[in-house]
Amino acid sequence: MPYVDGFVVPVAKDNIERYKEMSTACGKIWRELGALEFRECMGDDVKPGKLTSFPQSVNLEDGEVVFFSWIVYESRAKRDEINDKVMKDPRMAEWMKPENMPFDGKRMVYGGFAMVVDV
Repeated sequence: MPYVDGFVVPVAKDNIERYKEMSTACGKIWRELGALEFRECMGDDVKPGKLTSFPQSVNLEDGEVVFFSWIVYESRAKRDEINDKVMKDPRMAEWMKPENMPFDGKRMVYGGFAMVVDV
């Protein structure tokens, strides 16, 4: 079964175009190095909850929008291999600098998931 990395990040509305630029550039690298899918989705109908919600998960602030993103891999082993290559790729160097990130990485929620249903 495939393996998925999932991400939820807060992006300032003023940085949406820069975030899309970063995601497009990085997504091309991930795909080139073997990822099966690379998706970035901007919150459109994402309401705050009473106990939990996407906005609460990243402590969403005024003037921000939440993004939900995922990368699909053949397996966890391939994910580890591909991510190792991505992190060493010189094209990623500028995007990896905290001052160049168009989102608050300290409030990013992420994790790896074993796919159990694929319809």
